[in-house]
Amino acid sequence: MSVETPGSQSSLHRANLERVVRAVRRAGALTQAEIARATGLSAATVSNIVRELKDSGTVEVTPTSSGGRRARSVSLSGDAGIVVGVDFGHTHLRVAVGNLAHQVLAEEAEPLDVDASAAQGLERAERLVKSLIARESIDAGKIVGVGLGVPGPIDVGSGVLGSTAILPGWAGTNPRDELAARLDVPVHVDNDANLGALGELVWGAGRGVGDLAYIKVASGVGAGLVINGQIYRGPGGTAGEIGHITLDESGPVCRCGNRGCLETFTAHRYVLPLLHSAHGPDLTAPRMVRLARDGDAGCRRVIADVGRHIGSGVASLCNLLNPSRVVLGGDLADAGELVLGPIRESVGRYAIPSAARQLEIVPGALGGRAEVLGALALVLSEMGDSTLLDGTPPGDTPGTL
Repeated sequence: MSVETPGSQSSLHRANLERVVRAVRRAGALTQAEIARATGLSAATVSNIVRELKDSGTVEVTPTSSGGRRARSVSLSGDAGIVVGVDFGHTHLRVAVGNLAHQVLAEEAEPLDVDASAAQGLERAERLVKSLIARESIDAGKIVGVGLGVPGPIDVGSGVLGSTAILPGWAGTNPRDELAARLDVPVHVDNDANLGALGELVWGAGRGVGDLAYIKVASGVGAGLVINGQIYRGPGGTAGEIGHITLDESGPVCRCGNRGCLETFTAHRYVLPLLHSAHGPDLTAPRMVRLARDGDAGCRRVIADVGRHIGSGVASLCNLLNPSRVVLGGDLADAGELVLGPIRESVGRYAIPSAARQLEIVPGALGGRAEVLGALALVLSEMGDSTLLDGTPPGDTPGTL
């Protein structure tokens, strides 16, 4: 067996192969010119590498156009591997299956009270994943990993869910390791806001943007931060907790123990009761948005107030990180300008003018699918390239399920 010497032609060639595969894997599909720009390799080198990868069955090349000129689109082979995404929302469980070419092959959701029990939720996830794999006749041996999203703070190093009032039945558990044991495949875990950011970055309103913030408003409020094209989590995995910016020190007591956090003025659990007298205790966020779009004055006022408060938090992000785009996810995104207008108003008032002028605020393009697609993207971003080039599944071991 030959051994590659660092700095040798063979090791350099191997490194270039991995650079090309990594660029294509992260983007889903690129023209050869785009690969050259992303990797810094010459057009001739990229052409030779793409030809080699195509001959080995690692990539597929299809005709396309770029800037009015004929080009060739390069994507990983649909047979190269399978990824699975699992998203736990507060009232639902959603699972998606895709391939390394960024194609979603199957997707299904079902209602679930995720607050009840971690064991119950993971059991349901295991059952739904296996059912979807069997229904679509997917070879479980090709599964290279599972991405898992949960609505709570995750220690990305240990995989342990932190203490949280949102998921009291899950605090201290390790959903990553528990689901990996159930499915016998590698599992990568992150919080729902980060996965929403990844989903929009790869498939939705964040495509082509290197610096953005994804704002998720639901039972809590969080932000997924993308810096230089990568999710920024911080050393403890808690970066983006925008919901705990203090707006009013004399305001309501937050679950974190402080008063007047942004979350206490914007999260569903706080704002929906304001409308119970008019619309009953069963009012949901999607229905509130529908009523507002139909002209209900009370719902419009509440949504506008929520938008102004979110805008205060976004202004702080602008002043600190200067993102070029903010993507609003969750049910509120469907309110369109009813919420986006007040957000922009607050940003214009509280952000540094130069940062506010450069900022684009848009609704998410993926709706409720952002987090589960982000879970697929998480696997794609975490998997390695070397074993893919060696012709074996990129996970630690082939999946069995």
